[in-house]
Amino acid sequence: MDLLTQGLLGTAMAQSGARQQDVRLAAGIGFFAGIAADMDILIQSENDPLLNIEFHRHFTHSLFFVPLGALLVALVLWPFFRKYLPFLRLYLFTFLGYCLSGVLDAFTSYGTHLLWPLSDLRVAWNTISVIDPVFTLILLIAGSIAFRKHASTPARIGLLLATLYMSVGWIQQQRAHTLAEELIAERSHQAQSLLVKPTLGNLVLWRSIYEFDGRLYVDAIRVGLWSNARIYPGESIKKFKFDRDLDQVPASSVLAADIARFAHFSDGYLAIRPEQPNVLIDVRYSNLPMTIAPLWGIEINPEQPDQHAKYTLYRDASRQTRQTFLSLLLGEHILD
Repeated sequence: MDLLTQGLLGTAMAQSGARQQDVRLAAGIGFFAGIAADMDILIQSENDPLLNIEFHRHFTHSLFFVPLGALLVALVLWPFFRKYLPFLRLYLFTFLGYCLSGVLDAFTSYGTHLLWPLSDLRVAWNTISVIDPVFTLILLIAGSIAFRKHASTPARIGLLLATLYMSVGWIQQQRAHTLAEELIAERSHQAQSLLVKPTLGNLVLWRSIYEFDGRLYVDAIRVGLWSNARIYPGESIKKFKFDRDLDQVPASSVLAADIARFAHFSDGYLAIRPEQPNVLIDVRYSNLPMTIAPLWGIEINPEQPDQHAKYTLYRDASRQTRQTFLSLLLGEHILD
């Protein structure tokens, strides 16, 4: 999730294991430890544009890296806190702050190498958006009260409420998944794969992507907290296949390797952008949940197979897009 939420989770975790006199120290230590795993965003290369997305949420987010990651954070903070805490207690707070960083990201749809090095699988449970203001607010209020009152109990209560909220996300996902399966059946399709993920900042509006007969179908599914479910039928696009669409590119080339890396990152939900035949897009994400307009993709040049692909963003923050998204979120009949 976003850095603020990661830090606030680390704060609440560290506060929950702190004595009364250490709660405020634990807040700052836990916040720093909570965002430390995302330092992998600094892994970049001017010559290899895909290196950043390949290693973001990689080994630093693995459960097996937690003890070492927490130790590194403790060593960095030790000169600043040695007068206030023994090293083992500092390490306890960094461990608590760091330990759930990867787990929290795994609840989103972006994908996290939670089990590296045992597995290269990008774990994505798709129960919460990468930015969710309600989840963030729960942690912020809990951590603030714990800081003000020098008490760990509010932090523990906040963690409990955050867990309950995440459970609501799982329930909403199951409801959206059921509606997606019903829609697939109504179309007399048989999905080879189905992905249902939340849209930005809420647990009400979901994006469904499934594969059938070589095409990827996207639809918007609004699942109210109690009722008022609604499906907004969306677009479809032919799924990318390397052997068919880029058979002229040598399989051992740099470009082929980059396409394979991007396919792994996007869990195979790849397509050629219709208006740009030289662009491969990640169909999982779009500015609107029922369209194939991408958030990002890679630019490829088959005539230069030894050149790296270029990673490009396509975010659309126009007023019309924002208004359409809000209408979908509110369940308005905009597509009738």
